[in-house]
Amino acid sequence: MKKILVTGADGFIGSHLTEELVRQGYPVKAFVLYNSFNSWGWLDSCSADVKGNFEVFSGDIRDPYGVKQAMKDCDVVLHLAALIAIPYSYHSPDTYIDTNVKGTLNVVQAAKELSVIKVIHTSTSEVYGTAKFVPITEDHPLQGQSPYSASKIGADQIAMSFFTSFDTPVATIRPFNTYGPRQSARAVIPTIITQIAKGNTQIKLGAIHPTRDFNFVKDTVDGFIAALKSDKAIGEVINLGSNFEISVGDTVQTIADLMGKKVQITSDEIRLRPDKSEVERLWADNQKAKDLIGWEPKYAGIEGLKRGLLQTIDWFKDEDNLAKYKTGIYNI
Repeated sequence: MKKILVTGADGFIGSHLTEELVRQGYPVKAFVLYNSFNSWGWLDSCSADVKGNFEVFSGDIRDPYGVKQAMKDCDVVLHLAALIAIPYSYHSPDTYIDTNVKGTLNVVQAAKELSVIKVIHTSTSEVYGTAKFVPITEDHPLQGQSPYSASKIGADQIAMSFFTSFDTPVATIRPFNTYGPRQSARAVIPTIITQIAKGNTQIKLGAIHPTRDFNFVKDTVDGFIAALKSDKAIGEVINLGSNFEISVGDTVQTIADLMGKKVQITSDEIRLRPDKSEVERLWADNQKAKDLIGWEPKYAGIEGLKRGLLQTIDWFKDEDNLAKYKTGIYNI
């Protein structure tokens, strides 16, 4: 293998994936979003054993010329670059179409032209919307309940259409709610942890009754690498989930107990999704991942969730890390 391109390598999951690929000896090129600060996002603070051992390409996933240039010497693309914040998609949906749909088109079009041997495209459990049945298999209907989820449905369909139309070797990985160190405070678990770590006893949240299938980032990274290693993933959509659901409210209590704090939840109107847009229930069936690529979560069930949360809490409690978060404002 000549080289692996990781798009979105500067982000939460992408940075963890880049680090693990380097540790496993893969040659990696990290595609990061160009900016005038020359910031590589979370890769600026990557582990010492990884730093300097990967190539960086600064560009924009929305630009087909830059994407193709980045891919020219790569055999495999792990495509994670995306806009993912649901609230931001309500008032800036056009950006989501450009980034998620057009960006994915740029990747698979270049892969077709360059004869790349594998593209692993990143989906999201949000494409399922509120569960019509549980656990959710890959055959569950797709429901675009937010502009974000609609854009990811479009991206998924574009990616897989290149497999069916041109035999472009595309696999789609569909992670359920990933959490862990470095995650943005627009996600619920960092929102809870950072508020408690700052000494708040009144925790501001949106809806607390929906359930989620939370997955520690190490499990998600392992799933991507399992798909990378298996040709059985090509042409398939594969859930990465823990096969365990928990409500947001119970997640708050679990985190508070682990941090040794007593808290109360305050409903913050600005954090609520529109009623019909709220995804009420997510619970993954992960049998296909076990059968096809040999992946299963190491942080499954309530005990696995607690182990992952403890590692996440420890990272956020570090003052240098916590200082990167604006805990006093709502992060969309």
